[in-house]
Amino acid sequence: MRIGFFLREALRSIQRNAVPSFAALASVLVTLLVLGVFIPIVQATTGAANDVRDRVLVNVYLKADAKAADAERVKALLLKTDNVEKVQFVSKAQALREEKAKNPEAYELLGSNPLPDTFRITPEDPDKALNLVSALQPQTPGGGTTTADPAIDAVKSSKDDTQKILVATRVVKLTTGLLAALLVIASVLLISNTIRLSVFSRRREVQVMKLVGATDGFIRWPFVLEAVILGALGAVLAVLLLGVMKVALVDPLVSDFALLAAPQTLGFGLLVGVLLFAGVAVSALGSAISLRRFLQV
Repeated sequence: MRIGFFLREALRSIQRNAVPSFAALASVLVTLLVLGVFIPIVQATTGAANDVRDRVLVNVYLKADAKAADAERVKALLLKTDNVEKVQFVSKAQALREEKAKNPEAYELLGSNPLPDTFRITPEDPDKALNLVSALQPQTPGGGTTTADPAIDAVKSSKDDTQKILVATRVVKLTTGLLAALLVIASVLLISNTIRLSVFSRRREVQVMKLVGATDGFIRWPFVLEAVILGALGAVLAVLLLGVMKVALVDPLVSDFALLAAPQTLGFGLLVGVLLFAGVAVSALGSAISLRRFLQV
C-alpha cells in the first residue's frame, strides 16, 4: 500500500514538472549512450594497444663479415643484458625467405642476399626498449655511437612506432572519458534541479505532512522514486538504442574488423546491466544532493 502511494506521488510529480523531467531523462539518455559506446571502445583500443605493445622488438644486426663464433659471442652478451626476455637468431637466409614471402617481386631480381644475420630481442618491459637499445649501442663522448660488441653493426627498435599508437590510444581514452564525466555531472545536476522544482512545487504539502507527524523518510521517498524512475527510463531507452545500433551497424561489420570482435570487450548483456545500474545510480545521486540541500526536514 505505501509503495503504491509513493509511486503514484512520484508519477504525479513527473507529470507536474514535465519539461524539467524530460530534460533530466534526456540527459541520462545521452550520458548512457556515450558510456555505452565509450566502454567497448576503450576496452578494444586498450587491448589492441597492449597487443602491439607486447610485440615490441629490438633488432640487433650483425656485420656482413660476422662469423658463427661472433654470433655465439653476441648471443651470450645479449642473454646477460638487463631487460632481455627472449633472444631469437634469424640468419640472413631465413630473413630473405621471410621478405620474399611478403614481397616476392622486390627480391627476385637481386643476385645476392643483402640482409644481415639478426638477433630479435623480446624485452621483459616493452616500455624500456629504448634503454635496451642504448645499452647495446651506447653513445661515445664525442656524441656518436658505438656498439657493445665489434660484430654488431646496428641496433634498432620498433618502440617509436608503438609509442605513437599508445599515445593516440591515450588521447582517445582521455577525450572520451572527459566527455563522459562532463555528461555524468550534467545529468546529476539536471536530476537534482528537477527534484528541487518538485520539492518547491509541493512545499505546502511537505509542511502539512510535517505538521501531522510524517517522518523524514516518508516525505523523501516519493522524490527519490521520481529520480529513480527518470534514470531507469533513460537507461532503458539508451539500452534500446544501443541494441538497435549493435544489430544494424556493429554485427554486420564484426567479420571485417577484428577490433570490433576483440575478446577484451565487455559482453552486451553485462554492458546492459552496467548501464541500467549507472542510470539508477546517477539519478539517486542527483536526488540525494537535491534533497539534502533543499528539503529541510
